[in-house]
Formats: sequence, structure tokens, C-alpha cells
Amino acid sequence: MASDVEANAAAEEKNWRRKGKHDKEKPWDEDPTIDRWTVEKFDPSWNECGLLEVSSFSTLFPQYREKYLQDAWPIVKGALKEFGVSCELNLVEGSMTVSTTRKTRDPYIILKARDLIKLLSRSVPAPQAIKVLNDEMNCDIIKIGSIIRNKERFVKRRERLLGPNLSTLKAIEILTGCYILVQGNTVAAMGTFKGLKQVRRVVEDCIKNIKHPVYHIKELLIKRELAKNPALATESWDRFLPNFKKKNVKQKKPNTKEKKQYTPFPPPQQPSKIDLELESGEYFMSDKKKSAKKWQDKLDKQSEKSEEKKRKREATFVPPKENTQSTKTTNDNNGIADIAKSLKKKAKKLRNSEAQENVKIESYVASNEESHSKKKHKSSSM
Repeated sequence: MASDVEANAAAEEKNWRRKGKHDKEKPWDEDPTIDRWTVEKFDPSWNECGLLEVSSFSTLFPQYREKYLQDAWPIVKGALKEFGVSCELNLVEGSMTVSTTRKTRDPYIILKARDLIKLLSRSVPAPQAIKVLNDEMNCDIIKIGSIIRNKERFVKRRERLLGPNLSTLKAIEILTGCYILVQGNTVAAMGTFKGLKQVRRVVEDCIKNIKHPVYHIKELLIKRELAKNPALATESWDRFLPNFKKKNVKQKKPNTKEKKQYTPFPPPQQPSKIDLELESGEYFMSDKKKSAKKWQDKLDKQSEKSEEKKRKREATFVPPKENTQSTKTTNDNNGIADIAKSLKKKAKKLRNSEAQENVKIESYVASNEESHSKKKHKSSSM
């Protein structure tokens, strides 16, 4: 027993030694000059033999893009030829196909070519779409058509994303550093991974009515200013970012019917047709009398309706009643008011005329007295 235990312990010790055999520190692990996040440009010498299998991708495009793609296809073909990728435009099926060839060296370029034909099908211009073949450029096609069912709401929220004169879309493009194109039920974006992540968040929040794009733009502006400060690189930025609370608009309360008081007893049974006939006495009448009564009831109803229609027709020709008393009283009141005004005017004229006469008499007397005194003064001086 002791020998078996010793043998197991020795085997475990050997295994433990083997495990850490190759875990040695390399000289380039702690080298500060090496940036491990950079993506090196592909060198064809890394894969001189090429690819073993042919990979291909194809996508459909709408009919309105047919003419543009036909004109721009030589540019696309030339751009893909540099990387050893062949492309085909099928106008009968309405599809674009890209596939690898013997000259293809970069194994990832076929995925970039797939993104290129996707962007072309979503109305991105060919010179812009070709940029996706670069290693630094990536793309994302956001499907927004299936998020909301109501078409009117979808159109309004899509316009909200664009803004007046595309101002909101341009602001998002500048802050995220991405190219954005809203077309139909999709949003095509091109840029860095970080920028694409921000664009997707803004677009989805806008279409889902979670947050308006303007609030996202404010947040991105604040984050851009905070990123310039190296002291805040390790701190949380939540205290600087604004908290936008959603205000719920009061909705109309649904018309709920008042609940009737619960009773364990069932409602009284309604009388049947035969019971009603027994009460009125129709049950014991002959078929001729029954039909005659039905016909009479029908005629009565018709006569009532015809009379009602006649009354309505005649009501339109009846002249409205004139309020003679009210017109007389108003005329009388107006006449009295006019007489009072004329009397007031006459009294005012009389007062003015009397005042003028008094003034003239006084001035005449005063002038005579002055002339008389002057004559006396002259005679005394002589």
C-alpha cells in the first residue's frame, strides 16, 4: 500500500514539472515599444502558396440600382483585382458574386469583398464602398424595418434620425467618425469598431423611441471633451454625463364598463315567442287573421314614416318668426337717443353764441372808454 502511494505522488510531481516547462518569460513580453493592439498590414509573402479552396459570396440588389451598378462595375472590378478577387454582376438574377482565385493571398479579403457588395446593394456609392477593403475600415448594416410595425411611426422616427436638412445625421457622422447612409429599411455605416458600436446604439434607441438622437449627440460631445483630459482616463464619467428622464405623456383612460354587483341567482328567464303570443291572444287566431294583422301593422308603420318625412320636408319651407317687438323697442330707443343728442348740441351752440356776444359788448365798451380818455389828455396838453 505504501509503495503505491509513493508511486502516485512521484507521478503527480512529474506532471506538475512538465506543466510549467514552457511557461518561461520571453524577451518581447515586457517590451514597452511593442503595441499589441495594432493590426499589421497583410504581406503577400506570409501566404505564398495561396488558398486551397474557392470561397464565394453573393447578394441580391434592388432593380433601381441596376443602372448605377452597371456603370460603376469597372471601378469595383479593378479594386478587387488588386487583391486577387474575382467579381460577377448578374443582371438576369439581379445578384452580385465575389469569389477567391489562385492569385488570392489574403484569406480575410473575401469577407471584405462580401461587405463591399452588401454596401453597394444598399445604395452606398462605389468610391465610398471600396474603402471597406482597407484594414482600418469596417462596416455594419443595421436593419431597422423589423423593429417597429406601424409604418407611420417608423417613417417619423427615421426622419427624426435624419433631422432637418440632415443636420442630426451629419453631427453623428462627425462625432463617431463614421459614414452613415439611411436607405429604406436599413442603415449602412462605415468606420472603426468603436464608432460603429456608437452608431448602432444611437440608431436603435431612436427607432425604439428610447432616447432622442440629440441627447446622444450631447453625450458624445461631453465624452470627447473628457477624453482630452488624461487625469480622467481611469475614472468613471457617469457624474459628468447628463441623465435624461423620459416624460410619459398622459394617455386617455380606456372606457371601462362598471361591474355589476355579483348575485348567485341567475337572471329571470325571458318569455318565449309562444308565451308572448298567448299573452296578446294571437296564438288562438287563425292564419288569415294573423296575416291580416301583420299587414295592418306594416301599413301603420309605413304611414308613420311617410308622415314624419312629410313633416320634415314641410319644415324647410316654414318661414322663421320675426321678432317684431324687439325691433320696435330698439327703433324707439334709437329715436329717443337721437333726440337727446340733437337737444344737447343745440344747447351747446346757444351757450357759445351768448358767450361770444358778451365778449363783443365788453370789448366795445372798453375801446370807447380808452378813446375818450385819450381825447381828454390831448385837450389838456394844448
